[in-house]
Order: sequence, then structure tokens, then C-alpha cells
Amino acid sequence: MKDIIESGKTALGIEFGSTRIKAVLVDEKGNPIAQGGFGWENQYVDGIWTYSLDMIWKGLQSAYAELLENVKKEYGAVITSVGAIGFSAMMHGYMAFDKDDNLLVPFRTWRNTITEEAASKLTKEFGFNIPQRWSISHLYQAILNGEEHVKDVTFFTTLAGYIHWQLTGEKVLGIGDASGMFPIDSASKDYNKEYMAKFDKLMEAYDYSWNLGDILPRVLVAGENAGTLTEEGAAKLDISGNLKAGIPLCPPEGDAGTGMVATNSVAVRTGNVSAGTSIFAMVVMEHPLNGCHEEIDVVTTPVGDDVAMVHCNNCTSDINAWAGIFKGFSEEIGHPVDTDTLYTTMFKAALKGAPDCGGLAGFNYFSGEPVTGFAEGRPVFVRNINADFSFANFMRFNLYSAVSTLKYGLDILFKEESINIDKFYAHGGFFKTKEVGQRIMSAATGGAVTVMETAGEGGAWGMAILSLYMMSGNEKSLSDYLNDIIFEGQEGETITASPEEIEGFDRFMGIFKATLPIMKAAVDTLRD
Repeated sequence: MKDIIESGKTALGIEFGSTRIKAVLVDEKGNPIAQGGFGWENQYVDGIWTYSLDMIWKGLQSAYAELLENVKKEYGAVITSVGAIGFSAMMHGYMAFDKDDNLLVPFRTWRNTITEEAASKLTKEFGFNIPQRWSISHLYQAILNGEEHVKDVTFFTTLAGYIHWQLTGEKVLGIGDASGMFPIDSASKDYNKEYMAKFDKLMEAYDYSWNLGDILPRVLVAGENAGTLTEEGAAKLDISGNLKAGIPLCPPEGDAGTGMVATNSVAVRTGNVSAGTSIFAMVVMEHPLNGCHEEIDVVTTPVGDDVAMVHCNNCTSDINAWAGIFKGFSEEIGHPVDTDTLYTTMFKAALKGAPDCGGLAGFNYFSGEPVTGFAEGRPVFVRNINADFSFANFMRFNLYSAVSTLKYGLDILFKEESINIDKFYAHGGFFKTKEVGQRIMSAATGGAVTVMETAGEGGAWGMAILSLYMMSGNEKSLSDYLNDIIFEGQEGETITASPEEIEGFDRFMGIFKATLPIMKAAVDTLRD
């Protein structure tokens, strides 16, 4: 293994998640060799969810440095080169730069729900759903707000696009990540020209020197070469100074695309769900949607096929908050428990609860949730006086709550739009405890849910696989490459919820929909 590493016969994937930056090194068959990571959190500054540039670079360098340390410790090897590198990150958001490459306003992440006016107007103008978190919504909202910086914009991109640009000098983006900036035409594998013309028409009322096409990153599909690591880029990534310039990079992608790769769900009629701080599900469609639904995005796979996506801002944050309460209690009574034991106990207890949670209800909204129409979040728990308030039911409620808004959107996709899937894969922290998260998700979707052995490697591993795919020379389609080489012989573990569990979740959803006014009252009345 030392010879493989030091000869550069590896691929590196690095992904910027919402709470962790992770780097994964793989061999030529996609097997993980080593990894490194860095924990970080967004900051709420002046009404904006953001990450500072200093933290972005500190996080990248720290995650890579930890990977180097692990490689040296495990194999006695020093990395000076790799076969290819790929960067991915949280999709959407807004990073705008001027002609001198200065960031004009702090990075506005996907988590912000401050673009309702812009998203609504663009959706109406295009006849195509433009969610609040999309980059074009952020740009248009800044225009509607009369923000001074907009006139100076010469380039705007996503977090992955920014990192890739800084390390290669190339202003490009993988098509999956680009589809979260602006709508994509899956036939041309580029931005939708009809919608671009409509946007530029809107801009005629303003005195800007740019057209939209001037400031968007160039679109690339999986397998294409997206530039090479510069001397400056190598120094920014590897503070040890050992990494050499000239390494090829694949197109930077969003976490949706890497999730599809990590779960082998890039083919038509496959779907996957990623559940962590946020939760989103994607289904590769065999036919377009019949209507425009604000609950459903249309993005693409890394090769440009249309994907229906239900994205929810909230998933496990409220579970984590309750874990803190239980941990504090255990310490107060003199029997502290470690974190793994705590979460395993909480999750396993949920399976002992009633299929409908015994009448418990509420919302896990730490931040706004556009799928159900909320610009702000307030975690809410409510129960009737005759509800069965047990620990098992309470934990089942928390797990249901984590995926209930996703189910709200998926029901539209499956029941109203008649979109079909043959396989549904899952990955993310929600599925870490064996069986539990899978069974809950199966109850929500009404079908089988599969977790692959490699799903725990996550998006950084998926990005490393996209790097390998570029190295392979594109002799196969991405789907065939994944099936024949990366996932050959892997079946994964599949779980199907019982009819009683599926029916129970449907009853819970009836209460969920009926109590939405309680959520509205919480937002309206609970103020800082």
C-alpha cells in the first residue's frame, strides 16, 4: 500500500458538509485507504447563516493534514501526488466576487430562508420551481433589495466551485451542483437558455453591466477534466508543502451528486435519501414532472439526468438537542453515558414505540422550512392529555419528526406525479444505528430502503469515486462504472417496514398536517 500511495495511484475526495469537512483517499478500485476530518459549524451573523473564509481554509487544511497524519501512521507513507482530486460541498448558497476576486458579501449558505420574494417571482416567471436556497434566488433577492454590491459582481458560485477555482484557477462547476444554482437543460447539459433569456429580460430594468451568462460558472459533466492543481493551490491545500502541482481535478460537485454516487443511485428509477443536519431525497426520473411544485426541486445527476429532489432544512438537530438533555440527566444522577451508547439507546427505543407515536406530535424546525412554508424555525413538541407519553413513543416521535417534512414532499412525487422507483438507498448519520433509521424511512416512503456497505463513507468517498471515474477515461457510463467496478458484488442490507408501521406513519402525518397552525403560532409568538 505504501508504494501505491507514494506513486500517486490514488484518488482524493474532499467534501464540505454542514458540520464536518471530510477527506477520503481511495485506491484504484475505490477502496478507502485513509481519511481526515474537521468539525465546524455555521455562524448566524447579522441575520445570515454563514461560514467565514478563514474557517473554510482552516477546515480544508486541517482535514487534509489529518489525512496525511493517518497515512503516515498507518502506512509510513508521504503523499506527494495523487491520480486525481475532487471537491464537493453543500449545494446552493451565494458567493459573489468582484473583478479583483474579492468576496463582496459574506457567504450566504443554503440554510438561509431570506429569498422568499425572489424565489416566488422567478418560479412564476419561469414556470419552474426555484427554491429559496438556490443561488439565483440569492442573486435576484440582492437585486430586489437594492444591495450595492450587485453592480460589482463578475462571478458567483457555490462553495465547491469557490474551492475548485482557488486551487485551479478554473471557474467551472459540475452539472449537479450547477443545477442548484440555475435550472439545467438536460438535453444540452447546460443552463436552460430560455430561462436565462427571461432572467436577462428582468435585468433590463436595472443598470448592470453584466448578463447572467457572464457571471455563472461553466458547466461540466462527470468524467470531464476540470483543470489541474496550481502551485498556489497545492500550497493552500497542503501546508506541509509536500503536495506537487499538476494533479488533474474532476468537476466540483454538490453533496446531492456525491450522495447519488455513494449510494449507486445515478440510474433512472433509482433514488436515495441523505439524512443528517438536513435531509433530502432524490429520484432519477424517467419522465418530466407534469406540474410545478414548490415542494420539489428539479436538479440533475453528475451526468445531467433530471432528478426530482425534496430538500428539507431540518433533520437531526432536535434529536441532538434532546440527546444533550438526556446526557445532562445521566451526569446529574452520577451515571454518565458515552455518546455512542446514548444515541444507540435513544434510536433503539424508538422501535418499541407505537406505529403512530401514541398521539405525540410536533416539529423539529431549528431553521426555516420552505417545503411547508416557514421562513423561521421553532422546535415544537405537543401532545394531547390522553396521549401515550412514554420514552419509546417520544423517541419514535423524534425520529418521525426528523423525516416527516420529507414525506410531505415525497407524497406529492409518488402519489400525485406517479414517479416510480425500483431501488431506494439511504445514507447519513440518521442511519448509523443498525435497522432503526432504515425502518423509520421505509415507513415514511412505503417501500424498501437499502443501505450499502460503503454508504457510511459518505459524500467525500463519492467525490473520490468521481475522481476515479475521470481517471478511467469514460469508457463506461457513470452508472455502468459504478455497477461493474465500484459496487460489483455489493447488495447492501434492505429493510421493509410492516404494513402497520406504514399505516402508523400515515396517521402521524395526518396529525402533522392538522397541527401546522401550531407551528405558525410558535413562529409568530416566540420572538428573541
